[in-house]
Amino acid sequence: MISNQILQNTIDGLKEITKNDFCILDTEGNVLVATFPEASAYEEAAAGFADSPADSQIMQGCQFFKVFDERQLEYVLLVNGDSDAVHMTGKIAVFQIQNLIIAYKERFDKDNFIKNLLLDNLLLVDIYNRSKKLHIDMEVRRVVYIIETEREKESGDLKKVRSIYGSSPQDFVTAVDEKDIIVVRTLSEQETYEDLNRTAEAILNLLKSDGRRDVHIAYGTVVGEIKEVSRSYKEARMALDVGRIFFQEKEIVAYSTLGIGRLIYQLPIPLCKMFIREIFDNKSPDDFDEETLVTINKFFENNLNVSETSRQLYIHRNTLVYRLDKLQKVTGLDLRVFEDAITFKIALMVVKYMKYMESLDY
Repeated sequence: MISNQILQNTIDGLKEITKNDFCILDTEGNVLVATFPEASAYEEAAAGFADSPADSQIMQGCQFFKVFDERQLEYVLLVNGDSDAVHMTGKIAVFQIQNLIIAYKERFDKDNFIKNLLLDNLLLVDIYNRSKKLHIDMEVRRVVYIIETEREKESGDLKKVRSIYGSSPQDFVTAVDEKDIIVVRTLSEQETYEDLNRTAEAILNLLKSDGRRDVHIAYGTVVGEIKEVSRSYKEARMALDVGRIFFQEKEIVAYSTLGIGRLIYQLPIPLCKMFIREIFDNKSPDDFDEETLVTINKFFENNLNVSETSRQLYIHRNTLVYRLDKLQKVTGLDLRVFEDAITFKIALMVVKYMKYMESLDY
């Protein structure tokens, strides 16, 4: 369960402190890690020791120790030297490695629990029982962040995020697929949605510190119980998808800010097609020329203000009015009328949603 790199770091640290050489072997006598090059010479002795009833033994001028995981032999530890001092050093090393096993098992158990919790793979009774067993608070405020990169997640990214949130026993950093990193963060009573956005910005800046530009972050709403964490995760997942469709310029998207995009995202495609046929009479906004599309978007950006839109487009007010009149003749919608403007805006968003869904089919 523990990586060889962690074991190597552990015995390197022990050697630096005690000045003794160490080797860790598996139960068949194969060397896993060592601080000296001749460790393979002890493999046969270690295999024989693993099959013996003794917990420790001196052979070939070395101390051999068994490292157990709940009565199951996990490793054989070798320490060079046969003195009492070396024996004591070996006992300390065994204690250290066993504590590592416990810590990594607990982390692994928590990670599995959080993954199954996010994916709704647990019954309510299991959620409460396992939360209690793993010492996870059940009634605290939490929110779920999803961090997406445009390539498969790298261990480096995971380590960076864990460097911020991995140390808290009530915060969790995990992954349920090959691209996304998930943070389940515990909040204080005072934290607001502005604080949540600042947290997202901190994560974004951390991951973009190496010059990358392919990071997007979404987060759900705050929930008050452990059983509701999966809801915040689903909201964050939807925010990521909706943001990809309607807010491409944003690197951080909150579920609470999705607005009408959230509703459109849940519409069935046949209903969308019927709506577009009714609004555009079998035409598509893609059929509009670039000038018309720029005019429409700028008019919406300026809250249907004719004077401000014409100023920003560097055109005469009458020219803008002419374009709006021309658009009204084609679509039957007058963008200067609020109700027509809303209908047109929704139609544009529906078309964008349909194009996105069609792209997923290819």
